[in-house]
Formats: sequence, structure tokens, C-alpha cells
Amino acid sequence: MLAKRIIPCLDIKDGRTVKGINFENIRDAGDAVELALYYSQQGADELVFLDITATVEKRKTFAELVKRIAANINIPFTVGGGISSVENAYELLQNGADKVSVNTAAFRNPELVSAMSKEFGSQCVVLAIDTKKESDGKWYVYLSGGRTKTDTLAFDWAEKGIDAGAGEILLTSMNNDGTKDGFAHDITALCCDKLSVPVIASGGAGSMEHFADVFLKDKADAALAASVFHFAEIKIPELKKYLNEKGIAIRI
Repeated sequence: MLAKRIIPCLDIKDGRTVKGINFENIRDAGDAVELALYYSQQGADELVFLDITATVEKRKTFAELVKRIAANINIPFTVGGGISSVENAYELLQNGADKVSVNTAAFRNPELVSAMSKEFGSQCVVLAIDTKKESDGKWYVYLSGGRTKTDTLAFDWAEKGIDAGAGEILLTSMNNDGTKDGFAHDITALCCDKLSVPVIASGGAGSMEHFADVFLKDKADAALAASVFHFAEIKIPELKKYLNEKGIAIRI
């Protein structure tokens, strides 16, 4: 059985790590390089770095910051935000990223996923999907950092993205993001059950039990969280010990 992964997420704005609730009310959470080094030392399995305003501000992710983070850690490192071309992705991979995460640009041009997969391999391409459950009970794709609603269902886009060459899905529930009420079980379980690539669950982690639930009930391959780690509400070594005691395959 493949070990489940614990992944801290560094949401970056103006070079600093930040965190919000439901994609709003952003507050500072510390220096990105210092946090990355801390998580690497604490036993995180991977890191995700998301430049959360790159798309809206129409600029590329900070390649220099990526390089500084990569120089300080020894775990896999995924970078996203504002990546709109194979050249953008190449620059980040050259500066130390192990994978690139694409969201808005991929939705608007699925050929980008295909081109990146052919150039770097599907294992390097993570399709990030920000999704929100609307009043009709369906989960829709949102773009531009959660600012723009589409009429496309999250599961349908995930399938299409995988067909295009995405090797992993980063699924973030906007309804649950920052609430600490637990992950979105319905959409997460659906994707984990029906999709052919690993799924990273994101949005809503607030307790160790929430991590256990998303692994045991939803069958997620990895769980991503931010504020509970940034503000030391949950410490990764303690979380891993707890999950191990629950019988969940995890790297200690």
C-alpha cells in the first residue's frame, strides 16, 4: 500500500506566506523560506507553493523565491500560480520545483496540460481545481483564485484534465477552505473513487481526526493543509504518529 502524504501549503502573496478563510480575509503567516525549511525538518512528505495572486495580477510566479525555497528543503516541491506556458513551467522546474500546478490557464486551454505532460512527463503536472458547492448541490469549477464561477462541474473537468495528461489532482473545496470543519467528503470521495490518478484533498482541515477521515473514508492519496500547520495548531510529527496508530500507512 502506498503511504498517504501530508502536504503543507504555502499560499504566497507579495513574497509572504498568507492564509484566508473561504479564499478571503487573508492574513500573514510568515516567511516562506523559513516555513518551507521548518516543514522539511518536521517530516512533511511534500510542499505545495501557490502564488495566489499571480493569475489575477497577470504575472509569473516568483522564480527567485522558488529557487531559495528549493535550496533549503529535501522533499518534493510543487509550484503553482500564473503558469500559462511550457516556458513558465520549465523556468520553475529549472529553479528547483519538482512539479508544477496549473489551474486557470489549463481550464482555458487544456492543450497546455497536454504540452506540459509531453515535455516533462505527467508525474510533473498537477491539475489544481478550486471548486464550490452551489445551492443545486453540485460542485462547480472556479477560476482566478476563486473569483470566477464556471458552468463546468469539478469532476467532469478533472476527468478531462487527466485525459489531457495531468498526473495528479489537487482538489480544493472553497466551501471548506479555512473553516477547520473538515474536508468536503462528497466531492473528495467521488474523485478518489472514480479518477485514475492520485487525489490531494484540500480545504477544511482542523483536527487530526479530519485527516484520518479523509484517508480512511474518502480514500484520498494525500491531504493538504495550511493554517493548522502555519500556526502550530497541529504538528506534523504528532499527526503522523496519530495516523499511524489509526492503521493508516504513513511515513514516520
